[in-house]
Amino acid sequence: MSFQHPQLTVLQHALVQHHLGGLRSISTPSAAFRQHVRVLATLLAAEATRHLAVEPVSVTTPMEETVCFRLKGRTAVVPILRAGLGMVEPLSDLIPDIEVWHLGLYRDETTAMPVHYYDKLPADNPPDVGIVVDPMLATGGSAAMAVSALQRWGVPKILVLAIISTPEGILQLADNSPAISICTCIVDRGLNDRKYILPGLGDAGDRMFNTSGS
Repeated sequence: MSFQHPQLTVLQHALVQHHLGGLRSISTPSAAFRQHVRVLATLLAAEATRHLAVEPVSVTTPMEETVCFRLKGRTAVVPILRAGLGMVEPLSDLIPDIEVWHLGLYRDETTAMPVHYYDKLPADNPPDVGIVVDPMLATGGSAAMAVSALQRWGVPKILVLAIISTPEGILQLADNSPAISICTCIVDRGLNDRKYILPGLGDAGDRMFNTSGS
């Protein structure tokens, strides 16, 4: 049986399966890798934002006036640098007036713990919805740190979008933040002794930006 959790939504879509194959392959070049990330992030964003609040608005068509709907309140996307940057543009396409706030986190390769090095979140005026994006939810440490930063900011509704996740990362994140929602394309079987996802796709940041890990 696949991994399940009440805070988790796993996408079930033929296009997800297709693009995950390209994302995983070691032979996929960086440009194609970024395109796979973009498509998968678009599918994730469409699903995760399905129930955002809307409000009625009067619209005049070429024929008559009618009632339509628009998103209510402010929505912000918070990419975890650097790999999360590849998931921002799809959200901007879907929500053109979305706010973008950055959090810089990296994993200490010795301890596998997240290190917080950059934060430009303001002290007040939080958005109504915060969407944390990172291609991989491995140990859950970085995502949990990002969610904590948004909670301290006062964001009332928080969503986490990850293309590939692990049971360990989901449980870590959910245990620390029982009110959030997590949306992912697939839950892989787990982590190796270096805390990398198996079967995974390697280092998403290195593959996205054509750089070599240490």
